[in-house]
Parts: sequence; C-alpha cells; structure tokens
Amino acid sequence: MWAILGLVLLADALDMIDSTVTTIAAPTVAADLGGGPGLIKWLGSSYALAMGVLLVIGGRLGDKFGQRRLFLAGMAGFTAASAVCGIAPDPALLIVARVAQGAFGALLIPQGMAIMTKTFTRDMLGKAFGMFGPLLGLASVGGPVLAGLVIDADIAGLSWRPVFLINLLLGGAGLVLALRLLPRDRDARRDTVVDGVGSGLLAAAMFGLLYGLIEGSTDGWTALPIGSVAAGLLFFAAFARRQGTAAQPLLKPSLLRNRGFSSGMLLGLVVFAATSGLVYVLSLFMQDGLHATPRTAALGLLPLTLGIIVSAGACMALIKRLGRNLIRIGLLLVLGGCGWLLALVAHSGTSLSLWGLAPAVFLTGLGMGACYGTIFDVALGDIAGDEAGSASGSLSAVQQLAAGIGSAAVTSVFFRIADTGGQGRAMTISLIVVLAVAAVCLPAVGLLPRKAPDDAPGHGAPAET
Repeated sequence: MWAILGLVLLADALDMIDSTVTTIAAPTVAADLGGGPGLIKWLGSSYALAMGVLLVIGGRLGDKFGQRRLFLAGMAGFTAASAVCGIAPDPALLIVARVAQGAFGALLIPQGMAIMTKTFTRDMLGKAFGMFGPLLGLASVGGPVLAGLVIDADIAGLSWRPVFLINLLLGGAGLVLALRLLPRDRDARRDTVVDGVGSGLLAAAMFGLLYGLIEGSTDGWTALPIGSVAAGLLFFAAFARRQGTAAQPLLKPSLLRNRGFSSGMLLGLVVFAATSGLVYVLSLFMQDGLHATPRTAALGLLPLTLGIIVSAGACMALIKRLGRNLIRIGLLLVLGGCGWLLALVAHSGTSLSLWGLAPAVFLTGLGMGACYGTIFDVALGDIAGDEAGSASGSLSAVQQLAAGIGSAAVTSVFFRIADTGGQGRAMTISLIVVLAVAAVCLPAVGLLPRKAPDDAPGHGAPAET
C-alpha cells in the first residue's frame, strides 16, 4: 500500500509541477521559439483547459474500462507528450503537446484516488490523505524553482527543454512501477455510460470562451472574439440543457439548482482565475520588468507559495469552526497583499528589488491559501451524499479551467498595457484588476453554505491547490 501511495503521489506531483513550470519558463520559451505574448498566454492555458474539460470524463472512463488501464494509458501518454514538448521546434507543436499533456493528465489523476479508495484500509487511507497537502505544496514550490534552476544551468545547451524532458525519467519510472504494483482491473463496469455529447458541448463552450477572452483582450474586440465568446455561451447553455436530459450526465441537474454549490463554483472560478493570472504576471514583471533571471524570479515567488502552504495548512484545522468566514479572511488578505504590491509598484516602478516585494507577496499568498483551501470545501456544505462524487469532480475541473482562463485573461491585460505604458504601468493595472475582482467577490461569500461537511477535502481528503 505504501508503494502504491508513492506511485499515486508521483502522478499528482507530475501534474502539479507541469502546471506550474511555465510560470517561470514562459518568457524564455517565447524568446527561443518566437510566438510572443500569444505563446506565453497559451502555454499554461492550453494545459489547464484540456485538464479541466476532461477531468470528470477521465473518472468515468476509469469506471468503465478499469483504473489500472487508464492509469497506465495516462502515464504513458503524459510522458510521451512531455517528450514532444521538450523537442518542439515551433510554438504550434509545443501548444499541441501541452494540450496532449493536459488530456492524458486528466486520464491519469482521477484513477489514483479510485485505486486507493478500493485497495487501502480505512486507517491507511487517512494517513495517505494527510500526505497529499504537504507533497502537493512542495510540488507547487518545486515546479517554478526547478524551471528556474534548469534554465539557468543551460544543460547541454538545451535552455528550457530539460524542464519537460525530465518527465521522461519520472514518467518512465512511474510507468514501470505501475505495471508492477497496481492491482488488476476486475470490477470495471462496461455498462458505465460516458456522455460524449455533453463532453463535446463542454469542450466547445470552454474553448470558445477562452479563445474569445484571449483574442479580445489582446487584439481588440473585433467580430472574431465577440463571436467566439457568444458561441461559447451558446454551447454552455446547450451543455446545461443536456445535463437535464442525459441518462448519466456529467453534472447532476440537482447540483446546478443548489444555490450554495452553484455560488461556490462561480466564486471559485472567479477567484482562482484572478489569482492564477496574478501569479503569472508577477513572474513576467520580475523577469521582464525587474530583469531577474529565471532562477531569481523563481526564488522571488517562493514567499507566495510558502504563504499558500502555511495558510492552507492552518485552514484545515480552522474550517470546521470558521466555515465560510475563512474565505472572507482570505479575500481580505488578498486585498491587503495586492494593495501593498500596488503601492510599491506605483511608488518605485521597475526599480523595485525582489526583497522589497517579498512581504507583500507573502501576505498575498496567505490570502490565496485561505481561499484555495476552503471555497470548494464550503461549497459542498449542502450537498447530498449521493451527489458528493459528481460535485467534487466538477469543482476540481472548474479549478483547472479557472487557472487557464486566469493566466490567459490577466496576462492579456498585462501585455496590452506593457506595449504602450511599460512594465510598471502594466503591473499596476493588473493589480487593480485583481483588487477589483477580490472586492466584488467579498459580498458573494454570503451566498455559500455556512460550514463545510465533515468529510470535505479540507478535513482529510486531498484537494489540489
């Protein structure tokens, strides 16, 4: 069981690392391959979009064909896609490979939880869940730091490419271990129905919305981005209607009618999008505005990640007592940290030092951790027991989609302002956008359930932050 736990933790760490490495690596990748701001925006968004759209479907496919088979397929595909990322000669192939990484990751990640639930004793399961938070926190720190160290080391003159090629070692080891360790699939349910129509509608909706937001905020709101957003909204309306008619919908209709859950899903989408975008533009500002090397910028982001880890860990002990008030505290800390950053940037511009930013960055991280650890837990407070699985999978998918939308939308604002007003003004406007979003979200917290359920992820089960 310990060996299986190590394997599942490796799979989750691979996902966390590869979802964060581009925070630091993106400017170097764009400088090497060309592609400009468009490549930087899609480098992270393409991965998160594919992961978010397919995450729920991946769990259903595991039920239908067996968790072991899907785990092996996901690990092999993720490793192969990483290799393509590492040798990509142009931006187009790199983005396609990042989409493939996210898609295979969506097949891989849900199977680990299912395998552990079926094979572990209750005592072992509790110990295992307790290890996820610290490990994923380390992985979220390790991704940007690894990217910075690898790029600065310029291994064999390959610059950023080993950031992805290292997955050949990690993924290869994971594949060998999975073949030896994972139990054979004996209880796959061939009669499980995967709603292909609903999945296609959701994918079309998310792509239309994301593409429209990126192109509109970057190149102006011409007919193409407006039409893309409109098409995305229509596809989403069709998806919502499909959930009411499908025999086995991806998202139970009763969940959409639950005010607390729907509010939590929308609040999480907005908060995660804004803060994910903030992390991305902080990295860009450090490298392009403050002229930090990738390694130095990675170290400059460490206070943010440490704040997230400290706060999320503390919230696991406080959520049962404070409930949704923790989210209010988190948003207030985000407002304080971003306001502090805004004052520093407005006063000193691009003459700031990373040390001077560190306290405000840490405070922002504390606020982000308080939100990350509680919004979705509290959103499950009024959910019936038979809806918990569908609800949890949907919230995880929303978190991935939010990361893609946020990194694209906020960086679009940053680049558009930077072209005319410089890095300092671009960072100032980006911070104002995040402040406005956090201020609008604050009163919406009252729509959430007062408390989280006792068995929510914050009370022991893993929730990727």
